[in-house]
Amino acid sequence: MLKNMECEKVSESTLNLEQEKVWLKEYQAGVAAEINPDLHQSLVHILEEAFEQHSKRIAFKNMGCSLDYATIDRKSKALAAFFQNHWGLKKGDRLAIMMPNVLQYPIVLFAALRAGLIVVNINPLYTATELNHLLMDSGAKAVVVLENFAHIVEEAKTGTSLEHVCISRLGDMLGAKGFIINFVVKYIKKMVPKYRLEKAEMLVEAMRQNPKTFKAVQLNNQDIAFLQYTGGTTGVSKGAMLTHRNLISNIMQATAWLSPCADSYQSGGGVITALPLYHIFSLTANCLTFFALGVTNILITNPRDIPTFVKTLSKESFIGITGVNTLFNALLNHPGFVRLDFTQLKFSLGGGMAVQSAVAKKWKEVTGNVLLEAYGLTETSPAVCINPLSLESFNGSIGLPISSTIVSIRNESNEPCPFGEIGELCVKGPQVMKGYWQRPDETAKVMQGGWLHTGDMATMDEKGYVRIVDRIKDMINVSGFNVYPNEVEDVLAQHPDILEVAVIGVPDENTGEAVKAYLVTKNKSLDPKELIQHCRSSLTAYKVPKLIEFREELPKTNVGKVIRRALRDEALIKNQG
Repeated sequence: MLKNMECEKVSESTLNLEQEKVWLKEYQAGVAAEINPDLHQSLVHILEEAFEQHSKRIAFKNMGCSLDYATIDRKSKALAAFFQNHWGLKKGDRLAIMMPNVLQYPIVLFAALRAGLIVVNINPLYTATELNHLLMDSGAKAVVVLENFAHIVEEAKTGTSLEHVCISRLGDMLGAKGFIINFVVKYIKKMVPKYRLEKAEMLVEAMRQNPKTFKAVQLNNQDIAFLQYTGGTTGVSKGAMLTHRNLISNIMQATAWLSPCADSYQSGGGVITALPLYHIFSLTANCLTFFALGVTNILITNPRDIPTFVKTLSKESFIGITGVNTLFNALLNHPGFVRLDFTQLKFSLGGGMAVQSAVAKKWKEVTGNVLLEAYGLTETSPAVCINPLSLESFNGSIGLPISSTIVSIRNESNEPCPFGEIGELCVKGPQVMKGYWQRPDETAKVMQGGWLHTGDMATMDEKGYVRIVDRIKDMINVSGFNVYPNEVEDVLAQHPDILEVAVIGVPDENTGEAVKAYLVTKNKSLDPKELIQHCRSSLTAYKVPKLIEFREELPKTNVGKVIRRALRDEALIKNQG
C-alpha cells in the first residue's frame, strides 16, 4: 500500500482533471486530442488497407534481404489458408509464435490474425518450465517456432493442448543465401540442438498453400487478438487479453502522435526495430504502427551483437529508432556509432525502462536528436504517455497522456491527488486491456471503477507531464523485461541446501536493475556458481540472479513474511555510499 500519500486538500482543478485534460494544451500542433478506433472493424482491416496502399513498398528488411507489402500479403494469406485447411484451426483458437526478429515473424503474425486466431507471443529464450506454463495457461493448439528452439517445445509440450508444430529455419526468407545460412547455423555453428517432434510441419512448405483457398473470417474489434503474457502488477505470469480494438487504438494514438513528422514517411527511410517483436513495445510501436504507415521495419535479430548492429545501421537510412536505455547506452559506447549519418533521424523513442539522463544527454550530442521517453504497459497495448516530438531537451518525464487517454494520480483512498503529489498512476483509455485471461480475481485487483491501476507511483505537474517516482510492487526491471521475485524465489527454494530466500532488484548501470538473491542456507560452503547453474535450468538468462548474498537470517514481519523493502532500502544505501 502507498504510505503517507493522503492528500489533505484536493484542488478543484485536480478533481476536474478528467474534464480539463490539462495536457492537451501541451500537444504539438496537428496531434488530435481524440481518436476513433471504431473506424476499423479489426486489425485485419488495417493490414489490408496497408497491403493495398503500399503494395510496392518494402515492409521489412533483415540480414540484407527485404520483403515488400505484396509478398507479405500473398504469403500470409497462404499461411492463413494452411492454418484453416490443413490444421483445422478456427476463430478464437490460440497460436503461439516463438521466434526472434526474422522476416518470417510478420508473415506468421499476419496469417494468424487473418485466420481469426489469438496470438500468444513467446520469448524464444524461455526455458521449458516457462514455456509449459504459457502453453498450459493459454490452451494454445499450435506453435510456430524457430528451429533453434524446437527442443524447448519438445520438452515443454507434455500435458498441454498443443496439437500442431510448425518449424522455421533462420534463413527461410533470405533468398538464395538462406540455404547457406541454414547449413552454417545447423552444422557448422551447431546452433540447433537435437529435437524430435513427430508430425511437425515446415514453414516454407506451409506457405505454399494456395492463397485462394483462404476463407475470410468475420471479426469485430471486440474480439481478442493477443494473449500478451506479463506478470501484471503481482504474481505469476498472466495473459493480458488485448482486443483488436485495443491494438487499433494504440496504432491510431501512435499515428496521431507521429503526425507532425508525417512527411518523413515518404523519404524511404526506415525505422530501426531492435527490440524483439514478441515484446509489446516493439509489436505495436514498430511492427504494427509503421507497417500501417508504409514505413520499412529494419529488423535487428541480435541487438546484443553491437558491432554487427552498428554495421547494419551504417548501410541503412532510418527516420526513427525505438529501444530501451541499455540499448542506447551500448550503441553510444561503440566507436563506430558516432561516425554514422543521422541527418534523416526524426525521432528516438525510449521505453520499457527509465531513460537515464546521462544517456539522453550523450544521445543528443552524438545524433542531434532528443531521446524521447515514453511509458506503457502490456495491459495498455502498451502506450500511455509519450513526450512530444518537438521536445528540445530531455526532461526526465514520461511525457503526456496520448490521444483519448486519461491519466489520474490517485492516493490510498482512490482520490485524485493535487499536482505535484505522489500517488498511483491510473489509466483510462480505449487501449486498456479487456482483462487477464481466465483470471477474474487478478483482473479485479487492477481494474477498479473503469481505471487500470498500474502499480507505479508517479506525479503530474500543472502542464500534464507525468514522472514515475517508484514502483509499488516488487517487480524488477532488467533491460525493459519484467522479472517477478516470486518466480525466482520458487526456483531457488527448490535447491536442497536453501532454507530461506528473498529476491529484489538492485541498481545496475548496464541493465537498469539486476536481480539479487539473499539466501539462508544449510550448507555454509555452498558455491554461488552452483546456485546460478541451478537457476539457469529453469529461468531465462535475464531472470537469473546476478548477485547472491548469504545471510544468517532475513528480515521478517511478526507473522514470518520476509520484508523485501528492508533489503531494497539497505541495498540502495550501499549503492549510494
